[in-house]
Amino acid sequence: MKKMFLTLAMIASASVAAQNFNGYIVKLKNGAESLPMMKSLGEVKSVNTSFGNFAVIEGQNLDNKSLGFLKSSPNVEYIEKNWIVTLDTVVHPQETEKSLDSGFAKQWGLKNTGRNSGGWFSSGKAGEDVNAERAWDITKGDKEIVVAVIDTGVDHTHPDLKDNMWTNEAELNGTAGVDDDGNGYVDDIYGYDFANKDGDPMDGHSHGTHCAGNIGASHNGAGVMGVMSDVKLMGIKFLTDSGSGETIDAISSIEYAIKNGADIMSNSWGGGEKSEALKEAIIAAKDAGILFVAAAGNSRGNNDRNPTYPANYQVENVITVGAMDGKGKKASFSNYGKETVHVFAPGVNIYSTTKNGGYQKMSGTSMATPLVSGVLGLLLANEPGIDFAQAKKRLMESTVRNTTLGEYSIEGRVDAFRMLNGERN
Repeated sequence: MKKMFLTLAMIASASVAAQNFNGYIVKLKNGAESLPMMKSLGEVKSVNTSFGNFAVIEGQNLDNKSLGFLKSSPNVEYIEKNWIVTLDTVVHPQETEKSLDSGFAKQWGLKNTGRNSGGWFSSGKAGEDVNAERAWDITKGDKEIVVAVIDTGVDHTHPDLKDNMWTNEAELNGTAGVDDDGNGYVDDIYGYDFANKDGDPMDGHSHGTHCAGNIGASHNGAGVMGVMSDVKLMGIKFLTDSGSGETIDAISSIEYAIKNGADIMSNSWGGGEKSEALKEAIIAAKDAGILFVAAAGNSRGNNDRNPTYPANYQVENVITVGAMDGKGKKASFSNYGKETVHVFAPGVNIYSTTKNGGYQKMSGTSMATPLVSGVLGLLLANEPGIDFAQAKKRLMESTVRNTTLGEYSIEGRVDAFRMLNGERN
C-alpha cells in the first residue's frame, strides 16, 4: 500500500469569521435600476435575482452623509455591508495519510467500531455514527437528487467524485466560450465560480472537495465512500482558494443552485454579521422547496446567546448542524444551542476526498454538515415527492438522544436508518 504521510491534520472550521467588508449591498425597490448617483461613490455592479435586484458598491467605506443620502432614495429598500468572510481553519499536529487504498475502515462517521474513532490514548464508542450501512440496505441514493456544495469548489476530476458530478448538459455539449443555455454564465459545466467569475468551480483549497466526498464519494471499491453512492454533486464556489469570500457571492451561489434544480444546499461556512440579503436568498431557497443545511460553527459558542450566520437564520428550511466526536459527545470546538442547533453528526477526524485526487482527515462542523446533507439525500431518494418540511421533521424526530447531546441541541445525533424507517424518539 502506497502512502504519503502528511505532518499536519487539519480542523477545517465551519465557522467563518468576518474580517472586513468590501463596500455595500444596496437592495433596490420594485426592480429599480442602479441609481446614477451610486457611480460617484465607487465601482458599482448589479446582481439581479429571483428575489430582487441588488447594486453592490465595491471597495468603499462610505461616510454617514453618503449612506444617509442613499437610504433616503425612494428606490432603495435597505443598505448593508458586503461582508468578507474567511474560513477559520485550525491546524493540529496530528499525522494523517494520503492514500489510494480503500479508506472505508477509517470512516467512523459512517461506521463507528470504537477502534476507528478514538484518540491517541482512548477508544471511541461503537455505534455512535450516522448508521449508514443499515440505511444502505434501504437505499444508496439516486442520480436524480442534486446536492449543491456551496464552498471553495469541488475537484470534479477526483476519481471518487467524477461519476457523481452534476453537469450542465447544454454547456457540456455546447461551444467553448459561449453561454449555450443563456443563463448568463459561460462554460458552467460543473457549476460556477463566483469568487473568480468563471465557469470552472475547481477547488484549490480542498475544503469543498472534502465536503463533497462526505456527501457522495462513489462506492467504487477504492478511496472512500459517501453517505450517498448515487447523487449529483453541484460544485458552486464563492470562497477563494485562500478561504475568503463575499456575502454577495454567497447570495449569487444560492440563486444559481435554485435556478439549476438543487434539492439540498450544503453550507459548511458561516459567521460575520447578519445579512438581510442573505436571509432573503435562503427564503427564496425555501420557497423553491430546497433544504438549506448549515454548519453551527467551531468557536465553542452558544448560538442561542451569540448567533452566527447563516446557521441562526430562523427560516423553515434551515437545518443547523453541530459536530460530535467518536464517543458520541459534543466535539470540544463545536458550537451548540438548545434552541438553535437542530442536530449533531460526526465531525472529528473525518476521512474524505481532497483536491488533486487526495484523501485526508479534517474536523469541524464543516464535516458534520455534509454528512447530514447526504443523510437527507437518502430520504429524498427513498421517498420522491417528500417536501422540505416533512424531510426536516423526519430527520429531527428520528435522532438518537443521549444525555450529552441533549444538553446542546434541539434533538440529538442523526441516524439515517431510523429516519428512513420512520422511527421516532
